[in-house]
Amino acid sequence: MSSGVHPADLEPAWIAERTYITRRRLTRIDAPVMLSLMVCLLTLIPSHLILPGMTDLGRPALVVAILMWFWWMTARLNSRLVLTGPQPLRWAILAFLLSMLLSYAIGFLRGLTVMEANSADRWMLTAAAISGVILLTADGMPNWDRLDGVLRVFVYCCAFVAVVGLIQAFLYFDLTQYMRVPGLQMKGWVVGLEIRGGGVRVPSTTFHYIEFSLLMAMALPFAIHFARFSATSRQRQMFAFLALLIAAAIPATMSRTGFVALAIVLLVLMPTWAWRMRYNMMALGLVMFAGMAVVKPSLVTTITNMFLGASTDPSITSRTERYEMVGYYFSQRPWFGRGTGTWVSPQYQYLDNQWLAFALTNGVVGVAVLAALHVTAIVVTLLARRRSTSERDRHLCSILVAVQLVAIAAGFTFDSLSFSTYATAMSLMVGMCGAVWRLSHPALKVRTSTPRWFGS
Repeated sequence: MSSGVHPADLEPAWIAERTYITRRRLTRIDAPVMLSLMVCLLTLIPSHLILPGMTDLGRPALVVAILMWFWWMTARLNSRLVLTGPQPLRWAILAFLLSMLLSYAIGFLRGLTVMEANSADRWMLTAAAISGVILLTADGMPNWDRLDGVLRVFVYCCAFVAVVGLIQAFLYFDLTQYMRVPGLQMKGWVVGLEIRGGGVRVPSTTFHYIEFSLLMAMALPFAIHFARFSATSRQRQMFAFLALLIAAAIPATMSRTGFVALAIVLLVLMPTWAWRMRYNMMALGLVMFAGMAVVKPSLVTTITNMFLGASTDPSITSRTERYEMVGYYFSQRPWFGRGTGTWVSPQYQYLDNQWLAFALTNGVVGVAVLAALHVTAIVVTLLARRRSTSERDRHLCSILVAVQLVAIAAGFTFDSLSFSTYATAMSLMVGMCGAVWRLSHPALKVRTSTPRWFGS
């Protein structure tokens, strides 16, 4: 059996020496199905709706994500379910979890208030949810077709989120107040619509405007990908329309972070495009900008002032003014921090900077491990891109690299891991990096999981 690229319906699974069976088997519930379900629950249900009697971790999508952690651990106990061969992301996740656990223990040794202790517990559960999504995605994708299927669901759902956000922005109508789900209850404070300059900031179904903008910036390149590489012209036209909806939603958030994320994505992808594609994208961007200026000129003015007046913007100056305070607390416990999740408001000030918050709670080691997780994802994706022989697969790998760079940059602009929609979606993208590395690996034992052996 050749170790090259195989059609999806013939991709073999290694079960014994020189013995393979097809992975194209009927399975009602597997990793792609659960990941697709999680994406739907994460995006289609407003973030403030949770299971009764629970904290914000009671969001249905987060419950599924935590269950994924237990699913992956259970699979590791069965020699015929476990993935054979190495997976670099497993080691990165192990280091991440050990760092979180060590700082968690150090925090309790220091002595915590009730608020800090509750927040520490919450962060450990969040770490389990993040790890579960990453590991199940990296190790659970059976083939490229199923991977594409999950990403298509992600684009569909983000297009719905974009429509809700556009309705909020242009009609000043918060549709999420009427999106009630039986069995779920509202939890905590709802951001709602916020007037900013001559426009209104909208969160759609997410918790915050920045979170909404980043979700759209992550989804847009995948919509463009399927608009380029879908099998039929009708599918390509449909995804092109969805890409327009998602792109139009980014200005509606009036978030600098969203525009920075979009710029990073374009800077990574444009060198991979042909000149015709670049011209088409630039022309489309100019047309959208002109249309927005005609429909809502105040929005264009507000967005322009956001960047021109950034040096005097209170939302930026307030962040920089906290650096001295951060340095004071960091110097007390520089290596492992004050304890996982213990920098909690209102006991402490908001930092609006995930890297600084992680430096305080998990120290230099925690920051290094979190950075290593993103760097590992980038490296394995670049290796997968080098192995790939088709333009479609190389383009997908470039998108995944761009999204990881967005994650690194976003950590400097807000407390990214505290916002569950963004954190869960980003975990999915990290896991996708591990999946493309495995599916492009020349060794079949690495590329495949060992399915149930029906002959036993």
